[in-house]
Amino acid sequence: MTISIGFHDVVEEVPFAPGHKTVYPLERHVFLGHLAAIRSRTGVDSVSRVDQVGSNDRTPVFVTVDDGYVSGFTYIAPELEKLGWRGHFFVTTNWIGRPGFLDRQHIRELHQRGHLIGSHSCSHPEQMSNLSWEELLREWGDSCALLSDLIGAPTTVASVPGGYYSQKVGQAAAASGIKVLFTSEPTATAQFVNGCRVLGRYTVHRSTPPDVVGAIAAGMKWPRYQQAAIWFFNKAAKRVAGRWYLPARRIVLDRIYGR
Repeated sequence: MTISIGFHDVVEEVPFAPGHKTVYPLERHVFLGHLAAIRSRTGVDSVSRVDQVGSNDRTPVFVTVDDGYVSGFTYIAPELEKLGWRGHFFVTTNWIGRPGFLDRQHIRELHQRGHLIGSHSCSHPEQMSNLSWEELLREWGDSCALLSDLIGAPTTVASVPGGYYSQKVGQAAAASGIKVLFTSEPTATAQFVNGCRVLGRYTVHRSTPPDVVGAIAAGMKWPRYQQAAIWFFNKAAKRVAGRWYLPARRIVLDRIYGR
């Protein structure tokens, strides 16, 4: 069993913006609270890199950061390093160098400081599972090739953007040389697709309390089951609503988080 915790962005203050754009950013003091809760519940030696886990009895905790926001370099990585931890930074390669996102030197330095750099696709498609086989190979293959060139090492770890995972997405990742693929399914159980290890994650939202994140990191069943139940409900809603799911989700989140 492994526990993976998924973050996105850390900001000074959550901006006044439509609600669906402010689901994931965390204010600095809140992010620190999450890290403190993980450390308190699991210990300082609990957080590992997926490629550096030893064969011990401790359940490893993986900290992942999606999209490639510049806060990964300016704030998240330094706070992890203060605890002796290293994270997994998944970069949307088409966004490299854009305002608010990591640039090439940031990515190189994160790698040099011991963090794992992985792909989050090229373009962050809204519904990756709907792409053709050729499009999937391009999203995985081109992004991994660019990152490998940047850091001077093979890029063999990735995460699925938008939560739209399917067997075909996993197969294309494996065909592109990806050895470990993180999804958004809240599960601690791994599966394998053509030799690629597929791991779920427990995503941290703006509304997720630090004590819940700490309990999940510690392997407590109830908070994990709660997040899994919500995820399966949303998965069913995606199936029923089809292409209308994302517009409807934005409207709902605007009403919940909008100011």
